[in-house]
Amino acid sequence: MPAGANSDATGGSSSRTSAQAAGWACRQPAVRPPGLAARLSWFRPRVLWATRNDVLARLLHDPVAQRRALWMDGLQDRDLVVEAGDERGLSFLLLGDTGEGDWSQYAVPRPLQTQAAGTHFLFVCSDVLYPAGDIDDYERKFYAPYRDVAGPIYAIPGNHDWYDDLHGFLWHLCGRRSFPPRESRLSGGLRRALTTREGWSRLLWRQPGPPSAATAEQAPQRPPTGQRAPYYVIDSPVLRLVAIDTGIRGRLDGAQGDWLVRMSRDPRPKVLLTGSPVWVDGEHHPRPIDGGTSGHPDVAAVVRDPAHGYVAVISGDVHNYQHYPVREGGRVVHHVVSGGGGAFMHATHTIPSMDRAGVPGVREADFRCYPLRRDSLAVYSAMVDRALRRYWPALPRLALSPDEAAVLLSRRLGVAPLPTRPVHARSLPQRARAVGVLLLLVRGGTRFHRWVSPLLDWDEPPLFKQFLRVDADADELRVRCFGVTGCPEDDADPALEDEIRIPLRTPG
Repeated sequence: MPAGANSDATGGSSSRTSAQAAGWACRQPAVRPPGLAARLSWFRPRVLWATRNDVLARLLHDPVAQRRALWMDGLQDRDLVVEAGDERGLSFLLLGDTGEGDWSQYAVPRPLQTQAAGTHFLFVCSDVLYPAGDIDDYERKFYAPYRDVAGPIYAIPGNHDWYDDLHGFLWHLCGRRSFPPRESRLSGGLRRALTTREGWSRLLWRQPGPPSAATAEQAPQRPPTGQRAPYYVIDSPVLRLVAIDTGIRGRLDGAQGDWLVRMSRDPRPKVLLTGSPVWVDGEHHPRPIDGGTSGHPDVAAVVRDPAHGYVAVISGDVHNYQHYPVREGGRVVHHVVSGGGGAFMHATHTIPSMDRAGVPGVREADFRCYPLRRDSLAVYSAMVDRALRRYWPALPRLALSPDEAAVLLSRRLGVAPLPTRPVHARSLPQRARAVGVLLLLVRGGTRFHRWVSPLLDWDEPPLFKQFLRVDADADELRVRCFGVTGCPEDDADPALEDEIRIPLRTPG
C-alpha cells in the first residue's frame, strides 16, 4: 500500500464490508446507565434562546475576538506550549462534538476504552458541551461520561462553548477561576445601543451565569494538563500538535493568526487541530485570519505553506467522519473531520461524488466517510418514516434499506456501491423514489440537512458515532477511525473504519 493511502484491509469486518458490522442487526438492547438524561431536544424555545449568540454573531456583531483578547491578556506564557509524549512517540485518542449528555454520548466511552492502552491523553476537538457550554453542565456531560478514561483531557472550544463566552470551558479545562470584566449592555449610551448592529448584539447577547456553589466548591476531577488557553501547542519529540480556537464563525483574530504562523515555523512535522474544518462535505472553507501581520490570509494558507510541515488537519464541528487526502503543490495533507463523538449525526449522503467535487487530487476511490452514504440515507429515511408515522400511522413504509439507498445514490449522485459490500437490491419501489426526492433533491442540500439533523436525532442502534486513535513515532503518523454502533456486542471490538499512514521521516 502506498504511504499515506487508505486501507480497506482493516483486519476484520467494518461497515465497508458488512451491513451487520454497521450496526443494522444488533442482537440485544444496550444497557443504559440509570437516570440518564433523555435525548436533547434542540428545537425547544428554551434551547433556541440559549443558543441565540450564534445568530447574533453571524448577523449583527461578533464580540469573540474582543472577549478572547481579554482572556489571553493575563497569560505570561505567550507561546502556550505543553509537553506530552516521549522519545518513543506520541499516542492519543480524539473525540469531536461530544456533550449532549444522552445515550449517544454515553455509548462512546466503552469502545473508546478498548483502544486506550498506551495513550498519553484524550483530546476533545470542538463543542465539549451542548447546547451552550454552561459552567454547571460539566458534571453530567464531561466528568461523568469520561470518569473511567485514564490520563488528562485536552480540548479546544467549538462555537457552542462560546455561547457561554467560554466561561465553562476555561473554568473546567484551563483552571481559570476569575473572569475578565464585561462591558455594560448600554456601553456607549442608549442611542448607540438601539441604532447600531453592535448595540443590538450587546443588548441581546447571552451572558454567562456564575458557577453554582457546588461547581465552585468542586475539587478538580481530572489530572492536570497544563492547558491555560483556548489555543495552544502540544509538543512531543516526534510531532507538534497545533490547536486553534475558531470561535463562533470559524475565524481567527490577528493575534491568534500571528501566533499560529510563529508556532508553525518549528521544524517538526505538525498536525493542526481545529474546531472548524478546512475541507468538509466536498467544499473548501479556508478560515480567514482577521487583521494578522504574518502574510497569510487564512488558516488554509498556513497549512498549505510547505515550510510549515503540516501533514494533517483534524477537525470537529460536523458530526460524522470524513477523510480527504488533499494534494497541492506536490504534497499531500490529510484533512480529517472527526465530529462523531456523541452529538446528533450529520448526513453523509449529501456529500457529492469526489469525482465531481473538485477537491485537489482526491477521487472517489480516495475518499472515506463514516457512516457510508448508503447507511446515512437509510437511517435518515427511517427517522423520517418514524416522524411521519406519529401523525399518520397508516402511511406505507417509507424507510429505505441500506441496499435500496445504495441503488438510489448510484443513480442520483453517481456514487457506485462498494465492491467490498455487495448490494442485493436491483429495483426501487415508488416509495424509495419519494424518499430520495425528500432527502437527496431538496434545494440547499447539505445546509438543509444541517437544520433537520437535530430534529431527526436518535439514540438507538446503529448510532454511527466514531473516535480516532492517533499514534506517531519518528517514522510514521498513524490515524485510525473506529466506529461506534451502540450495539453491546460491538463494544469490546469496535470496527476499524479507516486507517491513514503518513510517513514523517524524509526519505534519504
